[in-house]
Amino acid sequence: MISGIILYTIATIYLGISFIKDKHKTKVALLSSWKMFCNVLPDLLAIMLFIGLALSLFTPTFISSIIGESSGLLGIIYSTIIGSIALVPSFIVFPLGNTLIQNGAALPQVAVLMSTMMSVGLVTLSMEQKTFGRRFAYARNISAIVMSLLFALIIGVTMT
Repeated sequence: MISGIILYTIATIYLGISFIKDKHKTKVALLSSWKMFCNVLPDLLAIMLFIGLALSLFTPTFISSIIGESSGLLGIIYSTIIGSIALVPSFIVFPLGNTLIQNGAALPQVAVLMSTMMSVGLVTLSMEQKTFGRRFAYARNISAIVMSLLFALIIGVTMT
């Protein structure tokens, strides 16, 4: 909360400085930013709606029953698929991971779930393609899945 206030204060100060230096450029920049925000807003609202629905359907207890200690490689595959559905902010993922571990989920499965939730997003893929291009979007998501699986392997070897 405090860091947000600090960032908004800094942004407001710099906006004021920009407006004092060149009013026309500042207005053009603000209009351009508003247009970009309006273009991204429908996709962002769809993502927020999907994340809300997913979090209400997939309770931590349900997820931990799928990715428990005895699930093994199948649990890692399930975690990768579930985590890859949507990008979820870290302030949701870390408490969810802690809850899953407390409910009996295994560390490698939770590691790959958390990693893919924060780095892979099939729901956001269309928006990512519009912004960065198809090739980059696919390469980024595939490399994120590979890195998440490597992360789970490292966690599985070192911590279990």
